[in-house]
Amino acid sequence: MTTRETLHKLVDLLPESEWEAARRALEERFSKHDPVLCAFLNAPEDDEPESEEERAEVEEAYKSIARGEMISDEELKRDLGL
Repeated sequence: MTTRETLHKLVDLLPESEWEAARRALEERFSKHDPVLCAFLNAPEDDEPESEEERAEVEEAYKSIARGEMISDEELKRDLGL
């Protein structure tokens, strides 16, 4: 069994009550080596209230999805020239 497989097995065996502590420990470990991750993990939560306009746009987006009005990843990449 590889180290990666062992780690996955240990995570799967971890009781739910310990998930948050394990997440914090791993985030702390990686944040020391990655300044972008460190900034992300320490960024304040978005506390700006959603405007009525934003709420309406999100609702319309969900309706569009329900009607099947979306494009594939391939179409999006083509449109963006990727």
